[in-house]
Amino acid sequence: MDTTTRGTIGSNGGRRRPAGRSGTRPAGRRDTRRPAGPPPPVRLGPHHWFAERLLAVVSGRRPVHSLLGHTIGPAYQQLVNLAPAEQVLRERLSPVVRQCGRFIPGPGVIEAFARISTGERVTAMAFRLEQGPDLRWRCAAVEIQGPRP
Repeated sequence: MDTTTRGTIGSNGGRRRPAGRSGTRPAGRRDTRRPAGPPPPVRLGPHHWFAERLLAVVSGRRPVHSLLGHTIGPAYQQLVNLAPAEQVLRERLSPVVRQCGRFIPGPGVIEAFARISTGERVTAMAFRLEQGPDLRWRCAAVEIQGPRP
């Protein structure tokens, strides 16, 4: 290699930098091509909140009446039928929401699903959320397919 070449070959993959440039930015200057700071937190929708709460009730970790103000129509009675007769204190394997998704058929309505796993078992939960005139989301229907969590 010719020693009279301006620039250096270093850890930048063989690209050449003009002489006199160290490769570091002056203090107080940031690369405008990169966003500043950490990425913004992921905003989860109301269907995620409801999936966690519905799972807690159906698995017996929370009482059914904890969702009394968050249900409308037949959903509360469906939860009463799905929930165990008594509250479970501790299980060896607690159920976990693995995936939660949604479909929005129209304004103020979310039809959601959640995949719940308890060890090797997988259960599907489907529920419908409706937004009231006060803009609060409420569960209108709940169904569980597969072994209960």
